[in-house]
Amino acid sequence: MRTKAREVAFELVFASQFGGADNGLKSALCKKEKLTQDDISYCDRVLSLIEEHGAEFSAVIDSRSLAFPEARLFPADRSILYVALAEILYMPDIPKAVSVNEAANIASKFSSEKSATFVSGILSEVEKG
Repeated sequence: MRTKAREVAFELVFASQFGGADNGLKSALCKKEKLTQDDISYCDRVLSLIEEHGAEFSAVIDSRSLAFPEARLFPADRSILYVALAEILYMPDIPKAVSVNEAANIASKFSSEKSATFVSGILSEVEKG
């Protein structure tokens, strides 16, 4: 199950918004969560996709969330959406419904119940096309 790897990817994206994501943090989180090499490769892939397509992800969020543009989102919600968008848009080996569900679960755990609904709604719109 990739849940812990998604959470680590989320935490790294979140920390990067505050200048705190580095290899030391990544190593510590991977060790703490006992990630496998496959899980670490997944995290690296997601982080690379976010770095490469971040502007696109921001535009996708803005086009689906008129009341709350990407720039106004809670950093946790933005981070969750970026991880899920990397999966939905660029990782066809992961079912889109799984990405949406996992993102909502991460939002419930690390943000708020309202955030889980918001994240799920945005990603469901993206999933539809």
